[in-house]
Amino acid sequence: MRAMVLAAGLGKRLRPLTDTTPKPNLMVGNKSLIQRNIELLIKNGFDEIIINVFHLKSHVKDHVISMFPKTKIIFSDEPELLGTGGGVKQALNYLGDEPFLLINADICHEFRLDTLIMDVEYAHIVGVKNPDHNLVGDFSIDGSVVSITDSNNMTWSGISVINPKIFKGFENIKTPYSIWNPVIHKYIQLGKVSGEFFDGLWIDTGTIERLALANEVFKDEN
Repeated sequence: MRAMVLAAGLGKRLRPLTDTTPKPNLMVGNKSLIQRNIELLIKNGFDEIIINVFHLKSHVKDHVISMFPKTKIIFSDEPELLGTGGGVKQALNYLGDEPFLLINADICHEFRLDTLIMDVEYAHIVGVKNPDHNLVGDFSIDGSVVSITDSNNMTWSGISVINPKIFKGFENIKTPYSIWNPVIHKYIQLGKVSGEFFDGLWIDTGTIERLALANEVFKDEN
């Protein structure tokens, strides 16, 4: 199975740490963020991994190759920052035509990736309880169908299954652009995106404070 790890961002909210270290290489406990996520992918049967890179890309590549020398990993180099949508679209040559797992490199979580249904028509997204930094939420789920309302009670976890055909109609859109809006939003509005709620450990390490929280959670890790 194929998975893509989003790892190209600048990590602006984590400066000055990310001035010299790319966000995916930052440590939580005794492992880097990207190491944690790749280990989970491998453990759950994802044997081909694509990673988009831009900011301090050689650092990301060297780190990943040194940690996973026997894993089939392909790097999608971005000549300029393409955004999550543009980055995924560029990588479709590597991802092929079948649905794939998409995951952010900067999350710490205990979601069971092997429980995801990979055969999706458009997209399937995993939601978590709205954290303090996103109290307005991103979406709600009615049954298994994702919708966006005035009272969104879930935040996108950064874990999803994507069918490449959702990019149809976005061939000429200007980069950078997000995969969330406009791409996934388009299919949410059509009632074509499914979702599920995860109530376990999940931390978005996008700021200095949340990175510190993750390190506190994993401080006793062996």
